[in-house]
Amino acid sequence: MRGAFIGVGVGPGDPDLLTVRALRALGDADRVFSPTMAVDAVGRAESIVRQADPAIRVERLVFAIRRDEDARSKAHQEAANRIVACVDAGERVAFITLGDPNVYSTFHHLARLVVEQRPHVPVETVPGIMAFQDLASRAGLVVLDGTERLQLVSAVDGVGAVEAALDDEGAAVIVYKGGRHLPAIAKRLEAKARLDGAVFGELLGLPGERIGAVKEYADAPAAYLATVIVPPAR
Repeated sequence: MRGAFIGVGVGPGDPDLLTVRALRALGDADRVFSPTMAVDAVGRAESIVRQADPAIRVERLVFAIRRDEDARSKAHQEAANRIVACVDAGERVAFITLGDPNVYSTFHHLARLVVEQRPHVPVETVPGIMAFQDLASRAGLVVLDGTERLQLVSAVDGVGAVEAALDDEGAAVIVYKGGRHLPAIAKRLEAKARLDGAVFGELLGLPGERIGAVKEYADAPAAYLATVIVPPAR
């Protein structure tokens, strides 16, 4: 039997948002891996799958989620080596990730390393619901209409990308990974006259969840898993 490597998006946090296709892919997999920061820690993606289907056995791959590039590279390579060993044994290997595996995900880094070692291994992805979709639904916010555009940016390294995106008044701006910069993001929104209507979500579907207007939470940093939606200027 020929092995394969599949990235499976499990949504933002609520197990009810795990798709039927994702559950089927996980059920068909010979092995399911989940990222975690420590071997004895249940990662968020694993927690979602456990709640959705306790019968699915999830194994953990430890990643260095920090700015030490050498440590991160080593962790990625060790994880890829383990996946390659499973694929060589003919197993279908699934790797679960929050949101969608093709957007700001560890999966594509692993897939690249796996393919470097085994160029002919099939690589597949199962899309997942993203945090901004869940946040928009629960906030009752229409993100786009007509010819409006979408800009999805990461603020993990600061607010520069956010500020540039805000210059396009006809675009909705989605900000990921900007929790620690939330006060600075709010100031930029106010300066661009786009604070009103902007919504904030933190740890969606997870313990500690918060949802509301950005200006209600702008006085302090938020968690890494925070999302901001700025609607187009209408």
